[in-house]
Amino acid sequence: MINYTVDQQIAIISWAMTSSPMNVLNDESIPEFEAALQRAFTDESVKGLIITSAKPEFVAGADLKMILRANDKPPAEMLKVSSELNRVFRSIETSGKPTVAAINGTALGGGYEICLACHHRVALNNPKTVIGLVEVTIGLLPGAGGTQRLPRMIGIQAALPLILEGRKVSVQEAKNLGMIDDIADTPDEMMAQARAWIDANGTSAGQKPLKPWDEIDRKTGKIVGKDNFKVPGGNVQSPVGAQTFAAGTAMLMDKTKGNYPAPLEIMACVYEGLQVNIDRALMIEARHFVKVATSKVAKNLIQTMFLGMNEANKGASRPKDYPKTDVKKLGILGAGMMGAGIAYVSAQTGIEVILKDVSVEAAEKGKDYSRNLLKKGVERGKVDPAKVDGILNLIKPTADVQDLQGCDLIIEAVFENRELKAQVTREAEPMLAENGLGVFGSNTSTLPISGLAQASGKPENFIGIHFFSPVDKMMLVEIIMGQQTSDYALAVAIDFTRKIRKTPIVVNDARGFYTSRCFSTYSSEGMELLKEGVNPILIENAGKDAGMPVGPLAVTDEVALDLVYKITGQGIKDGAVREDDTSYQVARTFVELGRTGKKAKAGFYDYQDDRSKKLWPGLQDLFPQAEQQPTLDEVKTRLLYRQAIEAVRCFEENVVRTKLDADLGSILAWGFPAYTGGAVSFVDFVGVDTFVKTLDRLADQYGDRFLPTAALRERAQV
Repeated sequence: MINYTVDQQIAIISWAMTSSPMNVLNDESIPEFEAALQRAFTDESVKGLIITSAKPEFVAGADLKMILRANDKPPAEMLKVSSELNRVFRSIETSGKPTVAAINGTALGGGYEICLACHHRVALNNPKTVIGLVEVTIGLLPGAGGTQRLPRMIGIQAALPLILEGRKVSVQEAKNLGMIDDIADTPDEMMAQARAWIDANGTSAGQKPLKPWDEIDRKTGKIVGKDNFKVPGGNVQSPVGAQTFAAGTAMLMDKTKGNYPAPLEIMACVYEGLQVNIDRALMIEARHFVKVATSKVAKNLIQTMFLGMNEANKGASRPKDYPKTDVKKLGILGAGMMGAGIAYVSAQTGIEVILKDVSVEAAEKGKDYSRNLLKKGVERGKVDPAKVDGILNLIKPTADVQDLQGCDLIIEAVFENRELKAQVTREAEPMLAENGLGVFGSNTSTLPISGLAQASGKPENFIGIHFFSPVDKMMLVEIIMGQQTSDYALAVAIDFTRKIRKTPIVVNDARGFYTSRCFSTYSSEGMELLKEGVNPILIENAGKDAGMPVGPLAVTDEVALDLVYKITGQGIKDGAVREDDTSYQVARTFVELGRTGKKAKAGFYDYQDDRSKKLWPGLQDLFPQAEQQPTLDEVKTRLLYRQAIEAVRCFEENVVRTKLDADLGSILAWGFPAYTGGAVSFVDFVGVDTFVKTLDRLADQYGDRFLPTAALRERAQV
């Protein structure tokens, strides 16, 4: 697990864990790592240490399952986790022997905190390597010295954004920022540089290596924290420091709305810790770490956004009885925004794409989407210019259905019209490769897959593959199983989704499926509030304060009011929606006024450009504001509970198959607040008793749409 060798008086401690895919700090590795360190510290023949890895990565961070186990125990258990690591890492700094981190691959979180504790850092120039303190992205703060050592190394202004955003940087950027000291082009060169630094700075050179924040106690001869250390660029109480913390705290409150405790705790931790010596600072950090690590928010983010996401990305919902499939040739019907986006992400992973539309000109316009994205990527340094032509050459625009011959998978992405979808299905499906995978997918967001499959000659190989716009940025793909869809088709769809680096969730066929059905309740409740005379500013602010990306009226403008009108109108025809439905009535009014949303530069908002909008003054005439306005908390409650109860209904009705898929889908598809763990986990976040009691109150005041299910009542026993 931790290899130990001594070569030319230098101890080489190499991480090589066999119990997990990557090196992680956990209950097994930490004691072994400490034992190896102590062995080197106490061996008088050892003049220095090199810490490296025998795996492609350095150390990926702490084992989050260890954090979750401690989360369910008294806070003292979590304090023990942080204190143990701090003790081990501090021993590196104070051993008196020079220690170099030879960073051969990715070093994140606790892995980079090991590097920070070392006296020197040499990184291998590997394009795949990323370095950073990423704890905030899962609701934590660095609990092994990261909040204290990095600002002391590179200054408050440079360090805070890295910690607060959980930024991962390349080797070269890490060098430019001062996060590492040297870069090596080969593993041998990396080790040679590490050895050379030890030779020049070790005890044999007549000195003890000291961090800038440390000094040697004259009485004991031991290395201790320096009380008067000056932070590069200015201490906390300097004008620069005061401005950084004042402005930073205000910006964090505006961004997080107070829903995520970790960023604010990081600010407090850095502010307090930099005013004392490193030893006391580490104790301060440990207390702040315990506070966030034992919170519901951290538990939810770890369970859903890290462990759950990893599980989904590995294909947890994939049927196990089918060998892995590989889509090599993909057909796309419709070169609009969705089809063009699917073509782009597919070509990026080496898939040959046939992009078909009614004319070559229309198909070429779809390919332009990829051209423009790649051009921007090159300009921003995110795309290798040498790869652009290769990606574009994989996309063939066409109007000829024969060009689809031999496709492993065909996805139709035409307008949401049953007749049109049936027509293109009958036309294109025979082009699927006879000896290939032979699956046909529909990128529909609302139309039932079982109905669309009636146009297919092989309904068992017909499946819903619902992307979200813009495809290049949205990570979720909702895979929909029709009544006749086979597990084989599901396996192909999941393999394809994983190949293009998207996160799949699997749902069963139903009106609106899962994401569209639940997402519509957010905009719908916004319109209910507007109809009741609630101030639209209050509605929008409540949505954002609750943790949604934008307010319900703004997001309805993004979706388009004419689309809401069309979908609810179809629901009325199908008997699933009542004609007095508020969404239908409000959308119809706006469509008749020609205010169809952002695309028309007029909806609930007036739009000057993509970034500038203001609420339409005419809302006051259509929906006069009531004299008595609800509280902000009441509006937030209505918006969140309306979404959550619909998600629970979908889960209980087996529309969405697993709780994880329900939670991930809610966060990734329509932006349900991640701090809650997701729309179904929201029940546990607030407590099932509270959830049911609140729903009953809301139902009494605002309507049966809030009524809890029988299963919820049984769980709560209310």
